[in-house]
Amino acid sequence: MKVINKLEKFYDKNLLLIFEDENNYCDCIPEDGKKLIEKLKEKNSFTGKRSEVLSVNYFVNDTLISMDILGFGKKEEFSENILRETLFKYLNGQKGSILISSNSKELGNTDIICEIVGNVNYYFDEFKSEKGKKIDVDFFSFDNIDITEALILNEATDVTRELVNLPANIINPDTLAERTLLLGKEFGFEVEILDENKIQDLGMNLLYNVGKASVNKPKLIVMRYFGDSSSDEKIGLVGKGLTYDTGGLCLKPADSMLTMKDDMTGGATVIGTMCAVAKNKIKRNVIAVVPACENSINGNSYRPGDIIKSMNGKSVEIINTDAEGRLALADAITYIVRNEKVSEIIDVATLTGAMMVALGTFITGVFSNSDDIYSKLENSCNKYGERIWRMPLDNQFKELLKSEVADIKHMGTRWGGAISAAKFLEIFAEDTPWTHMDIAGTAFDNSSKWFKKGASGVHVKGLYNYCKER
Repeated sequence: MKVINKLEKFYDKNLLLIFEDENNYCDCIPEDGKKLIEKLKEKNSFTGKRSEVLSVNYFVNDTLISMDILGFGKKEEFSENILRETLFKYLNGQKGSILISSNSKELGNTDIICEIVGNVNYYFDEFKSEKGKKIDVDFFSFDNIDITEALILNEATDVTRELVNLPANIINPDTLAERTLLLGKEFGFEVEILDENKIQDLGMNLLYNVGKASVNKPKLIVMRYFGDSSSDEKIGLVGKGLTYDTGGLCLKPADSMLTMKDDMTGGATVIGTMCAVAKNKIKRNVIAVVPACENSINGNSYRPGDIIKSMNGKSVEIINTDAEGRLALADAITYIVRNEKVSEIIDVATLTGAMMVALGTFITGVFSNSDDIYSKLENSCNKYGERIWRMPLDNQFKELLKSEVADIKHMGTRWGGAISAAKFLEIFAEDTPWTHMDIAGTAFDNSSKWFKKGASGVHVKGLYNYCKER
């Protein structure tokens, strides 16, 4: 997408964005064209209701101009998510070159238009003979508008989408680490990979036990970006990196395994965030950690009833091997606190089905022991239409983690499962301000009406903005 201030070519389609009952047309439309539009609006009883389209064709110097006028409803009822949804609905399936224009400041939000064009133009078609056809979009404005940041955010979001959409026979702990190394070189952040031996040397036994049954041994992917040498503050991001989850010995039903390639979305999200942070050269220090592993099965699998010593020294009783994500995250959180000495932590994970039951597939549940961090994160996510909702962290749920044979057990009861999972993670944050985003519902096939099927890439933009504005 580009922003232009003069017309140098003709387009397959000209798209004019208006509010209901308004005729505030872009100055790039000639007077004859404006008169024709008014006549056709009257003839077709077009008022500009939300998603209402009026098609207009007229000649300019013997060239046929094809224009669609897209309505967004009443201005007083407008929201940025209405812009996202309505524009995505129109653009998805369009072809060729499109010039978008609007004299409305609200409808001419180039960051959102760029975001939606990015969503429309993303195709997971690597394994298809017929590739998706992208649209070529320009936005007309006499203002000097820089959309470089928005374009980089699209690029970083596509990094996350692609990592999540790729199947587990291609993305495993080894290949995820290899791709992250390449992304670090491309986008400008440091990457260190800790192998299974280093993981064991560090005492990360929870992570190691989750992944030890797979032929693809666990890796700890560490990413570092230092954009502010004058500050000791370091924002810590942790992303769950289960490249595939069978459930282990507590085996999932076959239908539940089909999309388990998406169980590394938390890891892919913080990788995408690091790409955006580094390429936009924000003046912050950000460190991200991804515990990458496969929860598989062989004679060496960890078992319900096992007691495993975590990196922070607490012994953990295993209740269900399909609650593996919190184990991998626990050691990763301890690592980023003690070894990277971050000032705060946000972890991102497709953690619990309970969260999907509570909030569905378009709202992310967020737990935080810091009002300040949650407030800033909510504002950052809202900027990009990423809905989050704060969940409780009552200590009654910590009581459910008491074990008769170990320091703690890693699961509570069925009821309030997302909360007890969060309380388990909070233990390993120790005294560091900590926030947990459970993206089980929003990571894949997000119900918000401006995403395609598959990986949404949600929260790359929100986390980037949080790091930028922190």
